Amino acid sequence: MKSIPAFILTASILTASTLLAADAPKKPAAPAPKAPAEKAPAAPAAPKAIVLTDPVAVVEGMEIKKADLEQAFARMLGAQGIPADQLPDEQRIQGYHMILDDMIIEKLVTKRSAEVKVTDEEVAAKMEGFKTKFGSEAALKEQIEKSGLTLDKVKENVRDGLRQEHWIDSQIKGKDEVADADAEDFYKKNPEQFKQPEQVRASHILIAVEKDAKPEIVAEKEKAAKAIAARVKKGEAFDKLAKELSEDPSAKENSGDLNYFGREQMVPEFSEAAFKMKKDEISEPVRSQFGFHVIKVTDHKEGETVTLENAKPKLLAYLKQQKRQGEIEKVVKAIREKADVKVNLPDAPKPPAAPAPEAAPK
Repeated sequence: MKSIPAFILTASILTASTLLAADAPKKPAAPAPKAPAEKAPAAPAAPKAIVLTDPVAVVEGMEIKKADLEQAFARMLGAQGIPADQLPDEQRIQGYHMILDDMIIEKLVTKRSAEVKVTDEEVAAKMEGFKTKFGSEAALKEQIEKSGLTLDKVKENVRDGLRQEHWIDSQIKGKDEVADADAEDFYKKNPEQFKQPEQVRASHILIAVEKDAKPEIVAEKEKAAKAIAARVKKGEAFDKLAKELSEDPSAKENSGDLNYFGREQMVPEFSEAAFKMKKDEISEPVRSQFGFHVIKVTDHKEGETVTLENAKPKLLAYLKQQKRQGEIEKVVKAIREKADVKVNLPDAPKPPAAPAPEAAPK
């Protein structure tokens, strides 16, 4: 099995990323180049378009239409920001096969889960989750409209997804359990994963400087940063000044707070300064590729190894999820192998043969 179809893992075909993908800006077409006045070379022949048979698959008597596959493929490319016209035929065919595999499994699981009961309260809870992701009911409705769906269709998709999840749960019931001994075994065999490096928590105020800024501009920016550092050291609230003056786009929301970070997570100049500072200390402006930073260290954690006791709750959840995915793969593989499925997609082009290796010298 290559992967578990997303609709099984999320209990709903519709996801926030699906809606957001529909809102991605379209890339404007490049202007056509003008032909030379004379002796223009012949234009190369356009690559032969991939022709798909309709339907692209028949799954236990249920058809998967070419248009549905192409729509799903376009949605995937949009979500990943990949221009369709730049995709080689080999990758396009591979993408069609990958998406069609998921669509086939969806058909099979949908058929087997058709009689599973889903309450209106379950659907409403999922819709509330979508609303939370988008911030408000109005924002959710806007994204639904932009995706070309309707609210009723979204609810229908959510109900179908919940049926599928409940059916999968019934097939793997009791098979995804993990015990304390599993967590202890994993902990002993993977000690590196539980080492917590030294960390600092800091806030900053950024005065941005362009990469190729002239010396006089750099001097002016440094002077502004020094003035801010002086104001903080005299008692003005760092978070307030960060919201007002920082040119880091996130400062309006986080007041300049960068949370905890390790040495390798920040640019070297910033880390070097922050890890030398004491708690509540204010730095003089520190220059990095982004500009001048006024830094305030708010906490410091020495490196340590997370104990098994502290790691166990998250570790058990992780191991259960891993075991669940493995059991889902078994179920999906079993129903796929037994199902009557006819796929009409062309085979993916074979990669060019590698050159024969030279004979080794005797």
